[in-house]
Amino acid sequence: MNLESLSPAKGSVSKRKRVGRGHGSGYGKTSGRGHKGAGQRSGNKKRPWFEGGQMPLARRLPRRGFTNIFREKIQIVNIGDFEEIKDNETIDPIFLEKNGYIKSSMKPVKILGNGEISKKITVSASAFSASAKDKIERVGGKTILL
Repeated sequence: MNLESLSPAKGSVSKRKRVGRGHGSGYGKTSGRGHKGAGQRSGNKKRPWFEGGQMPLARRLPRRGFTNIFREKIQIVNIGDFEEIKDNETIDPIFLEKNGYIKSSMKPVKILGNGEISKKITVSASAFSASAKDKIERVGGKTILL
C-alpha cells in the first residue's frame, strides 16, 4: 500500500459550498442566506436559545410545585459503615462528624439498616429505621433516640 493510493471513504468528503458565484452555482445573489432580516446581515450571531422573537419555551411552560424552605435535611448513615468501628464503642453525632460519616453534628442523623453489623455498639441518633434498630439490638447493642 502506498500513500498516494489512500483515499477517503465514499461519501465522507463533500465539496465546499462556493457562495456568491452566480445563479448557475445555486448559491448566487443572496448566497444561501435568503431575503432580508438579521440572518442575512454580516456580523449576525443569534444565541442558541433565541426563537426569533417568539415567546421563549421557558416562558411558555407553566411552573409547577414549590420548594419547602423549612424542610429539615436529614443526614443518613448506613449500619454497614459501623463494621470497622471497635467493639463496645459509643457512637453519637459528634463521633460521626469527627470520623467523616456526616458533615455536621448539628443537623439530624438517621441510621439506616443497609449492611450488616457484628459488634456490640451503642448508637445515639435522631432517628433509626426499623431494620437498623433490629440489627443493632440483635447483636447486643443499644439504640438511643436524641
